[in-house]
Amino acid sequence: MTEGVLVVDDDEPIRLLVSHRLESAGYTVRVCEDGREAADLLAEGFEPSLGIFDIMMPRLDGKRLLRMVRNGEFAVDSDLPIIMLTSRGQEEHVLEGFESGADDYVTKPFRAAELLARVKKCIDD
Repeated sequence: MTEGVLVVDDDEPIRLLVSHRLESAGYTVRVCEDGREAADLLAEGFEPSLGIFDIMMPRLDGKRLLRMVRNGEFAVDSDLPIIMLTSRGQEEHVLEGFESGADDYVTKPFRAAELLARVKKCIDD
């Protein structure tokens, strides 16, 4: 399995946990500390198979990054599967995430095995 996953989160322990779990499952992982770093990477031509974006990040938040992908502002496919991974778990936040174009929405704290199952589902669909 060589699918590339872009993990974007400003919380280092979350980045480490998610990247370790995905790499252990055979995925290639690129990690960014915020949306601006991820936007720069995507603008340079990086084409992941899936993105995992936090919402609340400095410089460029995950919702804006998601909209940029969906609007075709990068060379990446605008239908790139994107999972929002965030502490914002109230119903209105979840609905807002889906309305913004997210393919899935996982709230923190989360179980790594569940996130991995959701990643596999998004990539295999």
